Amino acid sequence: MSVVLYIQTEIFPHTIITMDFRNSNMTTPPPYYGERAVSQLNSVMKRVYVRMFIGLLISAFCALGVASSPAAMQFIFGNQIVFWGMFIGMLAMAFLIPARLNKMSSATVLILFCVYAALMGCWLSSIFYAYRMGTIVTTFFITAGTFGAMSVYGYFTKSNLAKMGSYLIMALIGLFIAMIVNIFLKSSALEWIVSIVGVLIFVGLTAWDTQQIKQLAAANLEPALTDKLATMGAMNLYLDFINLFLFILRIFGGGRD
Repeated sequence: MSVVLYIQTEIFPHTIITMDFRNSNMTTPPPYYGERAVSQLNSVMKRVYVRMFIGLLISAFCALGVASSPAAMQFIFGNQIVFWGMFIGMLAMAFLIPARLNKMSSATVLILFCVYAALMGCWLSSIFYAYRMGTIVTTFFITAGTFGAMSVYGYFTKSNLAKMGSYLIMALIGLFIAMIVNIFLKSSALEWIVSIVGVLIFVGLTAWDTQQIKQLAAANLEPALTDKLATMGAMNLYLDFINLFLFILRIFGGGRD
Protein backbone atom coordinates (compact mmCIF):
# COMPACT_ATOMS: atom_id res chain seq x y z
CA MET A 1 0.00 0.00 0.00
CA SER A 2 2.74 2.43 0.92
CA VAL A 3 4.62 1.80 -2.34
CA VAL A 4 1.43 2.40 -4.30
CA LEU A 5 1.01 5.73 -2.53
CA TYR A 6 4.52 6.75 -3.53
CA ILE A 7 4.00 5.72 -7.14
CA GLN A 8 0.82 7.77 -7.25
CA THR A 9 2.72 10.74 -5.95
CA GLU A 10 5.54 10.34 -8.45
CA ILE A 11 3.86 9.79 -11.79
CA PHE A 12 1.66 12.84 -12.15
CA PRO A 13 2.59 16.04 -13.98
CA HIS A 14 4.32 17.89 -11.15
CA THR A 15 7.32 15.89 -12.27
CA ILE A 16 7.44 17.92 -15.47
CA ILE A 17 6.26 21.33 -14.27
CA THR A 18 8.94 23.98 -14.63
CA MET A 19 7.83 27.48 -13.84
CA ASP A 20 8.91 29.58 -16.80
CA PHE A 21 8.60 33.21 -15.75
CA ARG A 22 9.83 34.15 -19.22
CA ASN A 23 6.42 33.08 -20.56
CA SER A 24 4.66 35.58 -18.34
CA ASN A 25 3.95 39.17 -19.33
CA MET A 26 7.28 40.26 -17.87
CA THR A 27 9.26 42.40 -20.25
CA THR A 28 13.03 42.22 -20.03
CA PRO A 29 15.05 45.38 -20.64
CA PRO A 30 18.60 44.91 -21.85
CA PRO A 31 21.25 44.18 -19.20
CA TYR A 32 23.22 47.03 -17.74
CA TYR A 33 26.61 47.11 -16.12
CA GLY A 34 28.53 48.68 -13.30
CA GLU A 35 28.31 48.54 -9.51
CA ARG A 36 24.53 48.88 -9.53
CA ALA A 37 24.20 45.89 -11.87
CA VAL A 38 26.45 43.73 -9.69
CA SER A 39 24.60 44.81 -6.56
CA GLN A 40 21.20 43.99 -8.07
CA LEU A 41 22.42 40.66 -9.42
CA ASN A 42 23.80 39.62 -6.04
CA SER A 43 20.64 40.78 -4.29
CA VAL A 44 18.32 38.85 -6.60
CA MET A 45 20.36 35.64 -6.53
CA LYS A 46 20.55 35.76 -2.74
CA ARG A 47 16.77 36.09 -2.52
CA VAL A 48 16.31 33.29 -5.06
CA TYR A 49 18.32 30.77 -3.04
CA VAL A 50 16.95 31.88 0.33
CA ARG A 51 13.36 31.56 -0.90
CA MET A 52 14.08 28.23 -2.55
CA PHE A 53 15.52 26.98 0.76
CA ILE A 54 12.45 28.24 2.62
CA GLY A 55 10.24 26.42 0.10
CA LEU A 56 12.14 23.18 0.67
CA LEU A 57 11.84 23.60 4.46
CA ILE A 58 8.09 24.15 4.18
CA SER A 59 7.74 21.03 2.03
CA ALA A 60 9.89 18.97 4.39
CA PHE A 61 7.96 19.99 7.52
CA CYS A 62 4.59 19.43 5.82
CA ALA A 63 5.68 16.03 4.50
CA LEU A 64 6.96 14.95 7.92
CA GLY A 65 3.86 16.28 9.64
CA VAL A 66 1.48 14.41 7.35
CA ALA A 67 3.57 11.22 7.38
CA SER A 68 3.57 11.17 11.20
CA SER A 69 -0.22 11.36 11.32
CA PRO A 70 -2.17 8.30 10.13
CA ALA A 71 -5.32 10.44 10.14
CA ALA A 72 -3.71 13.02 7.83
CA MET A 73 -2.42 10.29 5.51
CA GLN A 74 -5.88 8.76 5.33
CA PHE A 75 -7.45 12.17 4.72
CA ILE A 76 -5.17 12.93 1.77
CA PHE A 77 -4.51 9.55 0.18
CA GLY A 78 -7.70 7.81 1.21
CA ASN A 79 -9.96 10.52 -0.15
CA GLN A 80 -9.93 10.86 -3.92
CA ILE A 81 -11.57 14.29 -3.81
CA VAL A 82 -8.85 15.67 -1.53
CA PHE A 83 -6.05 13.91 -3.41
CA TRP A 84 -7.11 15.14 -6.83
CA GLY A 85 -8.16 18.50 -5.47
CA MET A 86 -4.61 19.10 -4.21
CA PHE A 87 -3.17 17.98 -7.53
CA ILE A 88 -5.46 20.23 -9.56
CA GLY A 89 -4.72 23.10 -7.18
CA MET A 90 -0.95 22.72 -7.69
CA LEU A 91 -1.34 22.39 -11.44
CA ALA A 92 -3.53 25.50 -11.59
CA MET A 93 -1.06 27.49 -9.49
CA ALA A 94 1.81 26.40 -11.73
CA PHE A 95 0.17 28.10 -14.70
CA LEU A 96 -1.70 30.87 -12.92
CA ILE A 97 1.25 32.46 -11.13
CA PRO A 98 3.36 33.19 -14.26
CA ALA A 99 0.30 34.21 -16.28
CA ARG A 100 -0.83 36.80 -13.72
CA LEU A 101 2.59 37.85 -12.49
CA ASN A 102 2.23 41.50 -13.45
CA LYS A 103 -1.19 41.77 -11.80
CA MET A 104 -0.12 40.39 -8.42
CA SER A 105 1.93 42.04 -5.72
CA SER A 106 5.33 40.69 -4.71
CA ALA A 107 3.88 39.55 -1.38
CA THR A 108 1.08 37.64 -3.11
CA VAL A 109 3.53 35.84 -5.40
CA LEU A 110 5.65 34.85 -2.41
CA ILE A 111 2.64 33.65 -0.42
CA LEU A 112 1.43 31.54 -3.35
CA PHE A 113 4.87 29.97 -3.65
CA CYS A 114 4.80 29.04 0.04
CA VAL A 115 1.30 27.57 -0.34
CA TYR A 116 2.50 25.60 -3.34
CA ALA A 117 5.47 24.27 -1.37
CA ALA A 118 3.15 23.24 1.48
CA LEU A 119 0.81 21.38 -0.87
CA MET A 120 3.77 19.68 -2.54
CA GLY A 121 5.10 18.59 0.85
CA CYS A 122 1.77 17.07 1.83
CA TRP A 123 1.57 15.31 -1.52
CA LEU A 124 5.08 13.86 -1.15
CA SER A 125 4.56 12.62 2.41
CA SER A 126 4.04 9.04 1.21
CA ILE A 127 7.76 8.66 0.44
CA PHE A 128 8.28 8.19 4.19
CA TYR A 129 6.15 5.06 3.94
CA ALA A 130 7.89 3.81 0.80
CA TYR A 131 11.52 4.44 1.86
CA ARG A 132 13.63 4.31 4.97
CA MET A 133 14.45 7.61 6.62
CA GLY A 134 18.18 7.00 6.21
CA THR A 135 17.72 6.44 2.48
CA ILE A 136 15.72 9.64 2.13
CA VAL A 137 18.30 11.69 4.03
CA THR A 138 21.19 10.23 2.01
CA THR A 139 19.38 10.89 -1.25
CA PHE A 140 18.66 14.44 -0.13
CA PHE A 141 22.36 15.16 0.36
CA ILE A 142 23.25 13.54 -2.98
CA THR A 143 20.62 15.71 -4.61
CA ALA A 144 21.85 18.82 -2.81
CA GLY A 145 25.41 18.22 -4.01
CA THR A 146 24.35 17.54 -7.59
CA PHE A 147 21.99 20.50 -7.65
CA GLY A 148 24.59 22.81 -6.14
CA ALA A 149 27.26 21.82 -8.65
CA MET A 150 24.97 22.32 -11.65
CA SER A 151 23.61 25.61 -10.35
CA VAL A 152 27.15 26.92 -9.91
CA TYR A 153 27.95 25.76 -13.44
CA GLY A 154 24.88 27.51 -14.82
CA TYR A 155 25.80 30.71 -13.01
CA PHE A 156 29.44 30.92 -14.08
CA THR A 157 29.51 29.25 -17.50
CA LYS A 158 30.16 31.51 -20.48
CA SER A 159 28.28 29.13 -22.78
CA ASN A 160 24.76 30.03 -23.86
CA LEU A 161 22.49 27.25 -22.59
CA ALA A 162 19.36 28.50 -24.38
CA LYS A 163 19.47 25.85 -27.10
CA MET A 164 20.11 23.13 -24.55
CA GLY A 165 17.11 24.36 -22.58
CA SER A 166 14.84 24.01 -25.61
CA TYR A 167 15.96 20.42 -26.11
CA LEU A 168 15.47 19.66 -22.43
CA ILE A 169 11.90 20.91 -22.49
CA MET A 170 11.15 18.65 -25.48
CA ALA A 171 12.82 15.74 -23.68
CA LEU A 172 10.71 16.52 -20.63
CA ILE A 173 7.51 16.13 -22.66
CA GLY A 174 8.78 12.81 -24.00
CA LEU A 175 9.65 11.70 -20.49
CA PHE A 176 6.16 12.44 -19.26
CA ILE A 177 4.63 10.46 -22.13
CA ALA A 178 6.91 7.51 -21.32
CA MET A 179 5.83 7.68 -17.67
CA ILE A 180 2.16 7.62 -18.66
CA VAL A 181 2.74 4.67 -21.01
CA ASN A 182 4.55 2.77 -18.28
CA ILE A 183 1.52 3.06 -16.00
CA PHE A 184 -0.07 0.47 -18.30
CA LEU A 185 3.04 -1.48 -19.31
CA LYS A 186 4.42 -1.72 -15.76
CA SER A 187 7.89 -2.35 -17.19
CA SER A 188 10.71 -2.25 -14.64
CA ALA A 189 13.22 -1.73 -17.46
CA LEU A 190 11.32 1.29 -18.78
CA GLU A 191 10.97 2.65 -15.25
CA TRP A 192 14.73 2.39 -14.79
CA ILE A 193 15.36 4.20 -18.08
CA VAL A 194 12.82 6.90 -17.22
CA SER A 195 14.48 7.47 -13.85
CA ILE A 196 17.96 7.84 -15.36
CA VAL A 197 16.71 10.14 -18.13
CA GLY A 198 14.78 12.14 -15.54
CA VAL A 199 17.94 12.75 -13.52
CA LEU A 200 19.83 13.87 -16.62
CA ILE A 201 17.03 16.20 -17.70
CA PHE A 202 16.73 17.94 -14.34
CA VAL A 203 20.48 18.18 -13.95
CA GLY A 204 20.49 20.11 -17.22
CA LEU A 205 17.43 22.17 -16.31
CA THR A 206 19.08 23.24 -13.07
CA ALA A 207 21.99 24.78 -14.98
CA TRP A 208 19.69 26.30 -17.61
CA ASP A 209 17.27 27.82 -15.11
CA THR A 210 20.13 29.28 -13.11
CA GLN A 211 21.53 30.98 -16.21
CA GLN A 212 18.09 32.33 -17.16
CA ILE A 213 17.58 33.76 -13.68
CA LYS A 214 21.03 35.37 -13.74
CA GLN A 215 20.39 36.97 -17.12
CA LEU A 216 17.07 38.42 -16.01
CA ALA A 217 18.54 39.55 -12.71
CA ALA A 218 21.17 41.53 -14.62
CA ALA A 219 18.47 43.46 -16.50
CA ASN A 220 17.42 46.96 -15.48
CA LEU A 221 14.13 45.96 -13.86
CA GLU A 222 11.86 47.83 -11.46
CA PRO A 223 12.34 46.86 -7.78
CA ALA A 224 8.88 45.25 -7.53
CA LEU A 225 9.46 43.22 -10.67
CA THR A 226 12.89 42.20 -9.45
CA ASP A 227 11.36 40.83 -6.26
CA LYS A 228 8.82 38.83 -8.24
CA LEU A 229 11.66 37.49 -10.37
CA ALA A 230 13.41 36.31 -7.22
CA THR A 231 10.31 34.35 -6.15
CA MET A 232 9.71 32.86 -9.59
CA GLY A 233 13.36 31.92 -9.88
CA ALA A 234 13.16 30.26 -6.48
CA MET A 235 10.12 28.30 -7.61
CA ASN A 236 11.88 27.15 -10.79
CA LEU A 237 14.90 25.91 -8.89
CA TYR A 238 12.71 24.44 -6.14
CA LEU A 239 10.92 22.29 -8.71
CA ASP A 240 14.21 21.28 -10.30
CA PHE A 241 15.46 20.15 -6.89
CA ILE A 242 12.27 18.26 -5.99
CA ASN A 243 12.16 16.38 -9.29
CA LEU A 244 15.89 15.62 -9.20
CA PHE A 245 15.45 14.28 -5.66
CA LEU A 246 12.52 12.03 -6.66
CA PHE A 247 14.27 10.53 -9.66
CA ILE A 248 17.48 9.87 -7.71
CA LEU A 249 15.39 8.30 -4.96
CA ARG A 250 13.80 5.96 -7.48
CA ILE A 251 17.23 4.87 -8.73
CA PHE A 252 19.15 4.45 -5.50
CA GLY A 253 16.48 4.37 -2.82
CA GLY A 254 15.21 0.84 -2.68
CA GLY A 255 11.96 0.25 -0.85
CA ARG A 256 11.17 -0.66 2.72
CA ASP A 257 11.47 -4.29 3.65
